[in-house]
Amino acid sequence: MKNKKIKVVLCWHMHQPHYRDGLDGAYRLPWVYLHAIKDYTDMVWHLENCPDARVVVNFAPVLLEQLSDYHLQMQAWLEKGESMQDPLLNLAAGITPIPDDLAERERLIAVCQRAYAPTMINVLPHFRELIDLVNCNSAPEGIDPTCLGYLNPQFFTDLLVWYHLAWMGISLRHEDPRVNQLMAKKRHFDSADQRVLVEIMADAVGSIVPRYRKLMERGQIEISMTPYGHPIVPLMIDFASMRDVLPDAPKPKSPGYPDGYERAKWHMEHGFKVYEEHFGSRPNGVWLSEGAVSSAAVGLLDEYGIKWTASGEGVWRHSCEASHLDQHDLHSKRALYQPLQHASQDCSLFFRDDGLSDLIGFQYKDWHPEDAANDFVQHMENIANFLGEKVEEHVVSVILDGENAWEYYSDNAHHFLSALYCKLSESERVQMTTFADALEQGAKVRHLPILKAGSWVYGSFSTWIGEKDKNLAWDLLVEAKRCFDEVVSSGRLSPSELEQVTEQLAICEGSDWFWWFGDYNPSDSVQDFDKLYRRHLTKLYQMLGEAVPDILQTPISQGGGDMENSGTMRRN
Repeated sequence: MKNKKIKVVLCWHMHQPHYRDGLDGAYRLPWVYLHAIKDYTDMVWHLENCPDARVVVNFAPVLLEQLSDYHLQMQAWLEKGESMQDPLLNLAAGITPIPDDLAERERLIAVCQRAYAPTMINVLPHFRELIDLVNCNSAPEGIDPTCLGYLNPQFFTDLLVWYHLAWMGISLRHEDPRVNQLMAKKRHFDSADQRVLVEIMADAVGSIVPRYRKLMERGQIEISMTPYGHPIVPLMIDFASMRDVLPDAPKPKSPGYPDGYERAKWHMEHGFKVYEEHFGSRPNGVWLSEGAVSSAAVGLLDEYGIKWTASGEGVWRHSCEASHLDQHDLHSKRALYQPLQHASQDCSLFFRDDGLSDLIGFQYKDWHPEDAANDFVQHMENIANFLGEKVEEHVVSVILDGENAWEYYSDNAHHFLSALYCKLSESERVQMTTFADALEQGAKVRHLPILKAGSWVYGSFSTWIGEKDKNLAWDLLVEAKRCFDEVVSSGRLSPSELEQVTEQLAICEGSDWFWWFGDYNPSDSVQDFDKLYRRHLTKLYQMLGEAVPDILQTPISQGGGDMENSGTMRRN
């Protein structure tokens, strides 16, 4: 038993929703390129630096497309002087002049503080000084208007450069001397510096897909995908799937999403197309958006020969209880560490250990990195010891966002992730692997008679449906889909028009809009996503040549809560 190892899969989910405005094509939120220069570059760098570490990386196709688009736009400005379609990026590059309007300047200062201050602003003294300047008179709320009126354009240029430097990952600070040269200059950045800033970002963004693909091709990582637009597939197929866990929650007024199964198939097939364009092959696994599964959704994966999918511990527990699995295996979590197959379906299901995943997502940020890594490895070794002689038949699945947790760690979790990969890959009781390889290397698949529909969050769909604002958003989408169906059936769209409007519908079907609606999320984020969602629906009607419903002028949700990690992650 001493030499037998527990299989451990770390699965990092890389996803950003479609941030381009449906009406004017501008990127309304900068998170794709900011997470690219901070997190997507850092995460691949850690793997390159520890070749023995093996993980799964899941990419949403809608993110892959936006990464490619940002790289092309940055290159077009550097080579041809063409403006980019991100307002913040154009300001940072010096393409757009610093505004004279005080309200616009105040908004710009607020935007340049969209980062976790303790680890991203306060640790950079020159950036912190700039922020403090606008509060020079200790204004009771927000920005001191007197100070704002005295600030010259150079202040805002320096602020923009430092904001982007704060978002630079540790890997870029270590590997790209241009980053440190800008930081060493400290202030009075000029147009040449702004150009260098964009050059750094263009090089970083352009390198992301090739670097991950190289690791995949040499067998170090497995790359999986979500369906194209990141839709909640079980709900698209059948609203009634929410009843498995939320029998009394209010439903949308609409009985269901029209022709949802065919739309889910479209997201799968278009997702494969984008994945193949970037990685040259088809994935073995699909992380259904938000780990949302149902019997019908897994059946869809079987249609495409997908070998594995995954979900959360809540879904596992509800399903095991309904299937009357052995109580000891349930309470001890022994069955959590076995892939399951539902009924007669072929696709294997892995289930996230919520406690271990949340340690990384929420707890270890407050620990010393070495202590945190040692603690995690100790958990793995304890599980291996508990499973005994049959340890090699089991898999521990740790699944979480690959981009949203790290800003709450010092140095973007550099020390923690370095120590974690090193200690896991060197442990005598741990085998770092991937889901596809685990199935090939002795993980014993167990039969699951009943699969309860749900997601990785609380084992239910409550984050996306069953609440007033979320249900209204679904009803608006259903009405738009009905309009889409009528226009398509009329035959008046050309093939190219049909292709474009179908992709626009896919953007509207993404899960992120519903994630943010509700009074528990921060109001700024809720309002950003609310407006973007309504503008995407507006664009859909315009592309169909139909009148835009007046209701799309009215906000869906206001927010006002104070969720942990700014609402980007959920703790189970």
